[in-house]
Amino acid sequence: MRAAHWVRKTHLFGPDEYVCSGCGAKAERPHRFCPVCGASMNGSRYRASWVDEAEGLSALLDDDW
Repeated sequence: MRAAHWVRKTHLFGPDEYVCSGCGAKAERPHRFCPVCGASMNGSRYRASWVDEAEGLSALLDDDW
């Protein structure tokens, strides 16, 4: 059995999601093992996805020409 970690992605207008670094499976909360590939999880890493979402929203709403 291999080891992996959860990548915690936070979103601007939605709940956090956790992505397995081994197989890319998504979960609503971290588990001790990935439910898809069965990898043992060694903690989590933080990925602020909401920053990218905020930049995209800002570009859409920007009225500077």
